[in-house]
Amino acid sequence: MPKTGNRFQTFADFYPFYLAEHNNLICRRLHFVGSTLALVCLFKLITTGQPMWLLYGLLTGYAFAWVGHFFFEKNRPATFKYPLYSLMGDWVMYKDILTRKIPF
Repeated sequence: MPKTGNRFQTFADFYPFYLAEHNNLICRRLHFVGSTLALVCLFKLITTGQPMWLLYGLLTGYAFAWVGHFFFEKNRPATFKYPLYSLMGDWVMYKDILTRKIPF
């Protein structure tokens, strides 16, 4: 994994690390549920125009993911060190779960 210091150079370099941080099936399931609820909140934001739905989406998405990391995966979420790549990883993993590339 090409890194400069402790930073990944590209998302392609980061994603294998991201997946390794999500080995636990329950953690991945919690991520999937949180991401799905975040999408529901995004839909509500768009359809109602009420900005609180953005907050609800962020809270549900991160709450489910962090419970998965702290209680099941027993690691520190990559969000704390790689916020942008981690967000991208969430959605790529979501797609990979939907397309059955990653077990659910």
